[in-house]
Amino acid sequence: MADTAGAITHGRVLKIAVPIVLSNATVPILATVDTGVVGQMGLAAPIGAVGIGGIILTAVYWVFGFLRMGTTGLTSQAQGAGRGGEVAAMLTRSLMIGLSGGLAMIVLQVPVFWAAFQLAPASAEVESLARDYMEIRVWSAPAIISIYGVTGWLIALERARAVLAVQVTMNGVNILLDLWFVLGLGWGVQGVALATFLAEWGGLALGLWLCRDAFARPAWRERARVLDRAALRNMAAVNTDILLRSLMLQAIFVSFLFLGSDFGDVTLAANQVLLQFLHITAYALDGFAFAAEALVGQAMGARNRARLRRGALLTSQWGLAASLLLATGFALLGGTIIDIMAKAPAVQTEARAYLVYMVLAPIAGLAAWMLDGIFIGATRARDMRNMMAISLLAYVAAVLALVPMLGNHGLWLALLVSFLVRGVTLGLRYPALERAAD
Repeated sequence: MADTAGAITHGRVLKIAVPIVLSNATVPILATVDTGVVGQMGLAAPIGAVGIGGIILTAVYWVFGFLRMGTTGLTSQAQGAGRGGEVAAMLTRSLMIGLSGGLAMIVLQVPVFWAAFQLAPASAEVESLARDYMEIRVWSAPAIISIYGVTGWLIALERARAVLAVQVTMNGVNILLDLWFVLGLGWGVQGVALATFLAEWGGLALGLWLCRDAFARPAWRERARVLDRAALRNMAAVNTDILLRSLMLQAIFVSFLFLGSDFGDVTLAANQVLLQFLHITAYALDGFAFAAEALVGQAMGARNRARLRRGALLTSQWGLAASLLLATGFALLGGTIIDIMAKAPAVQTEARAYLVYMVLAPIAGLAAWMLDGIFIGATRARDMRNMMAISLLAYVAAVLALVPMLGNHGLWLALLVSFLVRGVTLGLRYPALERAAD
């Protein structure tokens, strides 16, 4: 268990943040290998099938992202308060939600897949192969959703290296099985799906083994404690508000993509390339935001305002350093990154025209990213929901005002406005968060 009474130092922040950043870095590697192995088949349809199938499942599983965030906040507070039994019970509750959500996904797969293809139609061949892919992968839904809860629980206890171990092992096994099943055995799209299915269940097994100290406590299986009504109501309220906040955030990005398509294929492709810069920013800043979740949550549980403030300040200082480094890197190397990701000269030229917004994004979004972590740790989910609603309204207003005048430049400016408004509004609510720690 984490030493919640120990001093909050720069080293402690980095001990949490660095493994998370490294863990995030493995995600695009797996996606590249998935695409690469089916690409060796020499056909376009399998590549499209794995791509669209993966996007659909990721989008559905993303809905359960609240489980990771809510588990971190509630568990870190229980740890800070010295409530070891509640820490163990939180793991059980998270697994209950993860397994139940996964089973629901299996049961509802037919209407879910049908709806997905209505929204994102594909050719008959691609859709058929994508269904083959998803019909295998969906059976690991209980595992991958439960991993959200396990990850949140481990982060709350500052066990980021365990999170890294799960992610690296899961993706490593997936890659090895990809190579064996597809290139060795010739199983094609089904081989990629089976590799992921086995890797995700293996990842959950490893995650549970790394949480074995919780299962040494009788509290994890005490029915009265696990099903305590007050605890369940609190967990439901926190998770619901985080879900609503996340849906509004997703609405911003989905509308951004749809609105960008109105400017033509070249601009749409350029926007897709530039969005990868935002993914890189998120991968880097998530490490420090996750550290804020754990340290702020423990301080909130201990009712220690000074520790809460120090945790928020130290993690934000490192977040600032990372955002400045990213902005500088994008300014100096952004053109090269664009040329690597897009080979079409027209797309390269178009993407470079909007590169300045990628330089500004890490700085404009810093407060939003870091305060999200701080508010998650403090389980101030209602504030997160409300401030996201204000940010969504600001984004809509900016789109209506700027896009007709500035086109795609206005769309990027509207996205940055949503980042700034979310950071400012959460910042205005921060004093109340500190007062709640007394």
